[in-house]
Amino acid sequence: MGQGRSEAILERLHSLHPRLIDLSLDRMWGALAALGHPERRLPPVIHVAGTNGKGSTCAFLRAIAEAAGLRVHVFTSPHLVRFAERIRLAGELVSEAALSDALEHTERVNAGAPITIFEITTAAAFWLFAEVPADLLILEVGLGGRYDATNVVEAPVATAITSLSLDHMEFLGETLAAIAFEKAGIIKPGVPCATALHAPEAAGVVAEVAAAIGAPLLARGAAWTAEPHEGGLRYRDAIATLDLPAPSLPGPHQFENAGIAITALRAWNPPWLTDAAIAQGLTTATWPARLQRLHGALAHLLPPGWELWLDGGHNAGAGQALAAHLPSWRDRPLHLLVGMKKGKASGEFLRPLLGLADTIHAVAEPGQHLAMPVEDIVAASGGVALVGPRITDALARISGPPGRVLICGSLYLAGEVLKDDARTPPLALA
Repeated sequence: MGQGRSEAILERLHSLHPRLIDLSLDRMWGALAALGHPERRLPPVIHVAGTNGKGSTCAFLRAIAEAAGLRVHVFTSPHLVRFAERIRLAGELVSEAALSDALEHTERVNAGAPITIFEITTAAAFWLFAEVPADLLILEVGLGGRYDATNVVEAPVATAITSLSLDHMEFLGETLAAIAFEKAGIIKPGVPCATALHAPEAAGVVAEVAAAIGAPLLARGAAWTAEPHEGGLRYRDAIATLDLPAPSLPGPHQFENAGIAITALRAWNPPWLTDAAIAQGLTTATWPARLQRLHGALAHLLPPGWELWLDGGHNAGAGQALAAHLPSWRDRPLHLLVGMKKGKASGEFLRPLLGLADTIHAVAEPGQHLAMPVEDIVAASGGVALVGPRITDALARISGPPGRVLICGSLYLAGEVLKDDARTPPLALA
């Protein structure tokens, strides 16, 4: 019963605005005023923007804070399987009843005013975050930053901007500098901002925005470093050098995401933050569909000794991050199954991956939102990719000695994969 209730409400809320995305804060301010301004009654907030790495950075922030015993709210997007994944209340995913009640309450006080689905669900999340006691709110930007619905918190304790690359250009601009300007819109006067190591044209824009409003800028390479060291992570800033365990999330890019989280927390410097909490949090952070090993129904379609992995990265920066990790997997054959969303720069994602896998297969699942035709993915690969066309088809075709299979290219595809991997009874190969 319950899950259908929230889905029905969300379906109604979609009809309140003709466009899925319409970046502006005016409608958001109206909804928050109708709710009694919950954004003014939140626990301390860390606000995270960026193109890639936002979710992983939020996962490290949450794990470190929870290792210190804090009750942590988290807001992330998009979800993979269920909408409730977006909202975590004091450490627990929002219940179906609480989510439905919050959505209905927000719908009622909004009284039919035009508002996008992301805006009204963000307003509902803020109302929940204000109603349920917690010690920290980790807030991930939905799209961009300057006009994103989350950008209504006037005084977060810290902000963070993760890796930047070309994505959502129809909304954020055609250049890296333009995108950086939109992301930098979350920087607030006097509030420290921890950032990744950005390309010069993006770094310059972020530095200008921070300087103009007097926000301390803590950029990787200038204010801090986080590098692999003797099987772990060595973090350095102006105050200390910390030798820590390696991040639980695989891939060399996760050292930067972990470092951003550590830097943001150390800049805030709450009394509960200890080296022990940082170390524990690095080893316990989890985040689905980011180089996630699968063990369920889909994985069992492979012969014994094979591994099945999933990654939701879908843009040029994500392709580069995967390309940096894949050489460490060359101890055995590697096969990529790539499915993407229409409109994404599939060639930019695929280019750094070509030559790093034994085979590449273009796939599209029936339930995958706006799935790119497999023929377009094949073309973007320069004719290298084979036609799946579905994941089970590709898995049935792959043969040879025990290897690894990585499904990648889309968070929407990742959601379908996670549903299939959780299915019982087991799936059958095509």
